[in-house]
Amino acid sequence: MSQQDYNFSDIAPYDDSEFHARMENLVKEPGFLHAVNYIMPSEAVPPLIEDLLKINTKDDFQKQVMFPFLEMLAKKTTSGITLGGIKYLNPSMNYTFITNHRDIVLDASFLNLAFLRKGVPTSEVAIGNNLLIFDWINDLVRLNKSFIVKRNTGLREGLAAAKKLSAYIHHSILEKRESVWIAQREGRAKDSSDHTQESLVKMLAIAGEGEFIDRLKEINLMPVSISYEFDPNDYLKVREFLQKRRDPDFKKSQRDDLFSMETGLLQFKGKVHFQLTPRINSKLEQIGDFHDNNRAAKHVCSLIDQAIHRSYEIFEINYVAFDLLHDTDRFARKYTPEKKEEIIKYFNSQLDKVDLADVTDEERDFMWEMMLTMYSNPLRNKLRSLLGGME
Repeated sequence: MSQQDYNFSDIAPYDDSEFHARMENLVKEPGFLHAVNYIMPSEAVPPLIEDLLKINTKDDFQKQVMFPFLEMLAKKTTSGITLGGIKYLNPSMNYTFITNHRDIVLDASFLNLAFLRKGVPTSEVAIGNNLLIFDWINDLVRLNKSFIVKRNTGLREGLAAAKKLSAYIHHSILEKRESVWIAQREGRAKDSSDHTQESLVKMLAIAGEGEFIDRLKEINLMPVSISYEFDPNDYLKVREFLQKRRDPDFKKSQRDDLFSMETGLLQFKGKVHFQLTPRINSKLEQIGDFHDNNRAAKHVCSLIDQAIHRSYEIFEINYVAFDLLHDTDRFARKYTPEKKEEIIKYFNSQLDKVDLADVTDEERDFMWEMMLTMYSNPLRNKLRSLLGGME
């Protein structure tokens, strides 16, 4: 099937022609109103609803509502958001921004905020339907230029969903002339060691014309590296590591996911940096014809990983974690003794938040090691990519 043969109405962002009607329905939703009242003073809610009902396009919604909110959030929960590599963007071209995945909500939101600050058009955003636990959330994200990735389906339905998703991304880039954002893997890398899923690359190459590599070149893959100084969810990830160590069959609840989203959204993240890298089309041309899509996908994953790893912003906390984990002073010149003590206190204070019963000294040591691993992996991967070339 070609892109023209699909009906994307169940996954695409809402069209501007239906924006007002969808917004009218959204502002009547009790769940939406509860969420708004949770994050805003009650007296500010009626004026907000009035403003929402005056908006008629997704772009105006982002500029007038979402991005002022994100600026406020950035001011309260970060030490600043920076964007590098803007020179790699061609204004006449649309891209598939493929990034490592740190925060469920904010990775794409803060990247689009950084784009808007620079006068760059925002991208459409891929979001998994596992996060859309209420209908009103589905409506909200699709009013905010998001498209839906259908997960947790059966084998046949999953293949059909992958074909449709691939067709939509190609349609968005080539026909709608919209850039898109997608994470390099399903779910965040809990240990902060970021690696692209082969299945994702294969999905991107289902649609399009020509051979496997030609179909990827169509959508202008641009790796983007995301670096957060602090991960507000670090102690929750360590907690999950311990829970899975105790019980290999442990699975998080929906409530756990919601709390993780809330923590990532509202707690302090320190410095946040996005680094754009050149699109990989020229490197794809050098791959040649593998006659084996599995090998080709592995190679493409390595290209993306290498670009992301090389472009990490490394903070003092990463150097300290690396030295503590490996019992070395290799990077001692990158931080002061006082800063090291401050970071050690931070690690311990985060571990103190883990609310599991009967944590033994050995389990505390395990969590300490996982915390250090989480913060040292970006540095480890950057060193490997710089020293070893292709990973």
